[in-house]
Amino acid sequence: MSFGVLQVLAIVVAALVTLAAVALFVRTVSGMVGRFRLGQPEQRTDDPGRRTTTMLREVFGHTRMARKPWVAVAHWVVMVSFGLLFLTLVTAYGQLVSPTFALPLIGHFWPYEWATELFGWGAVLGILALIVVRQREHPRRSGRRSRFWGSTFWQAYVVELVILGVGVCIVALRALEYALGRATGEAWATALHFPLTAWLGAPLQDLAVGTLEGWVVAVALAKILISMTWLIIIARTPTMGVAWHRFLAFFNIWLRRHPDGATSLGAVQPISVGGQEIDFENIEELDEDAALGVGKVEDFTWKGLLDFSTCTECGRCQDQCPAWHTDKPLSPKMLVKNLRDHHHAVAPWLQAGADHREAAEKALADAGGAGATGLPETLHGIPTASVIAAQRPLVGETEGDPTVPDGGAVIDPEVLWSCTTCGACVEQCPVDIEHVDAIVDMRRYQNLIESAFPSELGGLFKNLENKGNPWGMNAKLRMDWAKGLDFDVRTVGGGSNAVEDLGEVDYLFWVGCAGAFEDRAKKTTRAVAELLHTAGVSFAVLGDGETCTGDPARRSGNEFLFQMLAMQNVETLTEAGATKIVVTCAHCFNTIKNEYPQVGGTFEVVHHTQLLNKLVREKRLTPVSRPDEADASGVASTAASVTYHDPCYLGRHNQVYAPPRELLGALPGVELTEMPRHGEKSFCCGAGGARMWMEEKLGTRINLNRTEEALATGADRIAIGCPFCRVMLSDGLTQKQAEGAREEVEVVDVAQMLLAAVRRGEPAAPADPA
Repeated sequence: MSFGVLQVLAIVVAALVTLAAVALFVRTVSGMVGRFRLGQPEQRTDDPGRRTTTMLREVFGHTRMARKPWVAVAHWVVMVSFGLLFLTLVTAYGQLVSPTFALPLIGHFWPYEWATELFGWGAVLGILALIVVRQREHPRRSGRRSRFWGSTFWQAYVVELVILGVGVCIVALRALEYALGRATGEAWATALHFPLTAWLGAPLQDLAVGTLEGWVVAVALAKILISMTWLIIIARTPTMGVAWHRFLAFFNIWLRRHPDGATSLGAVQPISVGGQEIDFENIEELDEDAALGVGKVEDFTWKGLLDFSTCTECGRCQDQCPAWHTDKPLSPKMLVKNLRDHHHAVAPWLQAGADHREAAEKALADAGGAGATGLPETLHGIPTASVIAAQRPLVGETEGDPTVPDGGAVIDPEVLWSCTTCGACVEQCPVDIEHVDAIVDMRRYQNLIESAFPSELGGLFKNLENKGNPWGMNAKLRMDWAKGLDFDVRTVGGGSNAVEDLGEVDYLFWVGCAGAFEDRAKKTTRAVAELLHTAGVSFAVLGDGETCTGDPARRSGNEFLFQMLAMQNVETLTEAGATKIVVTCAHCFNTIKNEYPQVGGTFEVVHHTQLLNKLVREKRLTPVSRPDEADASGVASTAASVTYHDPCYLGRHNQVYAPPRELLGALPGVELTEMPRHGEKSFCCGAGGARMWMEEKLGTRINLNRTEEALATGADRIAIGCPFCRVMLSDGLTQKQAEGAREEVEVVDVAQMLLAAVRRGEPAAPADPA
């Protein structure tokens, strides 16, 4: 075949394939935008300047990806090469017409050429590194422990091979350009312009010019065909997240909840209908057919639908999920993936007219239903697969493996209720998917509309509604924790030591239900009260005027009950003049700080570890070294070795990591030994998301997993900063000690350790004269 014929054939093939690819891609993009619009309205475009800054920082700084440094480096190079080397694709089209073609102005500008070669090689080496990572972490090696378990491998392989192929073509073209330039005596054919490929092109420069030109055209065509084939594949597969995230991630990150880049955790988003938050004070005005929560895929907001399609199936969320790690069916990745696939499957049905949908439903029923054989491809203009998908419930029993919808509902209830709402998935996601909000919204619908929730929650709701606490205890017992203290605890309201207005004291001490009723948590409450008294910090408590913040109700989907409790508490706090509140429970801390503003209550809220750390730094509390003899204070003494467990709702949800550690570091003689999973990667205790009141029937127990990790550090104490964590880890420790673990290990709150150290510095009580 002559060079001229090859050239014409290459141009025709490239033109036809490009036209087809671009047309399909544009049609798919338009269709995807229409599918996202099926979701409920939501405002996500405020503060565009900060959003843009955040997006650029996260994308080009790879701030989330950096948690796996070597993967981040390889991915960054591949990502940047994808955009930068687009110009090499333009050059390839020109080379089909003239093998010596170069871009005007910059084609032989050496900085551009250096960047092209650097990122051309970078794309090859980077994708090879990522291929190795995927194979080393393949499920064939570690099964469910692989973060790629459940990912769609053929799609990943296509993307990897395309990037590798394009990178090889770029390097090959640069080498051929060098050889052709040398063969024709071009001035620019020097090592300065080909710093990383001259060595490859040098052996080729003795070939005939016509041969070199033919190779340039052939490789340029190969590059074009690889690129356009990839475009056709993703256009035909809109659920191919591993490819589409290259485009959608920019938008998903820009449209994140917080323009400043804060993780989309903390407060659960208010329940909305049609984009408008529900006014619970006028709930009777709400349409009786309104969907409370998410019962169908179109009940998600458009941002939620965008989230699902942006998922790249990298499995970082799955890698950190406590439910998945303890062999439960919940994988955040698989949840998002299944919702994405269902959204795209049902979209044609949703976009069809009501008459067509009704006729299609009837035609499907007449044909024998979804399981019938010989069904046509379309029913009244709607793809039959979409008609069938629309009949599937979003949450319900699935057939077979609950992680994979295969004919039943899209999401199995066991998947939905396994979540502890710890936020590890959201914290780790490199494209800012908001898994927790999606799960809570589906729980809301199951709770409020379907009345379908784990049976144990019935008792919890009854106790919260009737008694104002999860244990169903009498409110009159809320002050029992203060009995025996050598000072009076001031209360708001009646009594001889009452305060009429909280302006008279420095802080309102929010005791919380656990701190008032749970025996182990009472020790923390007493310790904090004693430390505040010793430091000269005045405080008061609400006593029996306090009620549950509503955290377990909201996270289990009972939004009505949460609103009732929250509005009651906000009214009480406002009437009492509360401005500054100190809290020992991480869940109360998160709810009052982040969620009460949604119902009109804005307060300055600090966790007790934050306040106590501040008091130590100000020398208002002075911890003293542990004496040789045993501590006789009755409070757990400081120990030589301590490991600290980060409560999810203090750490990940509110970014409070340093104060508890600084406080432990201020205790003389204490050596902090971190668990492998700590800080932002801390493992949940298993109590969040109202799981503390649900039986853990599937897989292994989350609290045991965490307790084993704490014991493996060899620490003498497991320090905590949340009563929920204390209950779960104490129970786990009791079981492990029954199995032979060290008896001297104990679970204690940071405040107790500080109190023991402070008490050692107090003067001994005078001897009894008698």
